[in-house]
Amino acid sequence: MIQKKRVVVVNWKTRPENPFEVFSSLKNFCLSYSGYNYNTLSNYLSKDKIAYENSQVRIERKDVILKPKTPFVPARGRSIVPVVRKVKLKEASDTSRDLEFWLSKPPLFRLAALTDMIAQSMAKSARMDKTRIVKRKLR
Repeated sequence: MIQKKRVVVVNWKTRPENPFEVFSSLKNFCLSYSGYNYNTLSNYLSKDKIAYENSQVRIERKDVILKPKTPFVPARGRSIVPVVRKVKLKEASDTSRDLEFWLSKPPLFRLAALTDMIAQSMAKSARMDKTRIVKRKLR
């Protein structure tokens, strides 16, 4: 398990000449500035908690970046490519393409799609009329 290194970043609101200080630990900060209670700050700054802030200071923990960030590289073998086919509306007969698509799918997939289409066309409280359905085992 890789442990992340964290530092305590202190932003002094009342010091315009040197507003930021970075400490390696919260204990070092509390030893340097005795007016701040270690237990109170630790409770605020523990993992998944908010930063401590008052009228004089904002204190938060930040991760130290130990290695250079790598640029985003999409997963190999998989990319999203838009599929566009521009034709005139009069010439856009997709019946043969639709038939090819559905015949390329397994029967269970086609049956599930048909059931979904029927369910979408029905009211929520209505039930499907199954009196005309003949059940057969699919191979």
